[in-house]
Amino acid sequence: MSEFESIATPPPPLVGVPSPEERQWALFAHLSSLSGLFTGGVGSIVGPLVIWLIKKDTMPFVEDQGKEALNFNITLLIAGIVLAVLTLVTFGLGLVVTGPLLLILVVAWLALTIVATIKAGNGESYRYPLTLRLIK
Repeated sequence: MSEFESIATPPPPLVGVPSPEERQWALFAHLSSLSGLFTGGVGSIVGPLVIWLIKKDTMPFVEDQGKEALNFNITLLIAGIVLAVLTLVTFGLGLVVTGPLLLILVVAWLALTIVATIKAGNGESYRYPLTLRLIK
């Protein structure tokens, strides 16, 4: 191997430090959940799920962050279903309580998804607060 070949090839990524490609895919895993805004909420589960399933075996950082995004969105889906059931059980009277809670849930979802997207883009692992870890 000549000295020009060693200069032309990039060094292998450090162990534990995600590559730029891993950071990008992890960013997409979090960002894809925002597609739920346009798909009636379905995209918030499907987007992270697809990225996680495709990249989990080849990119450890994406596997971790995709799973985190998926767990967070599943947790929020469960919370949304609980609020909807509560509203129905009280024949709409519970909307006085569930309406503001739903608004808080949506704002928190947007804010935390944006924070997670930025952290993943910087190569930092992000853990969503109050998330059920259903997918291990």
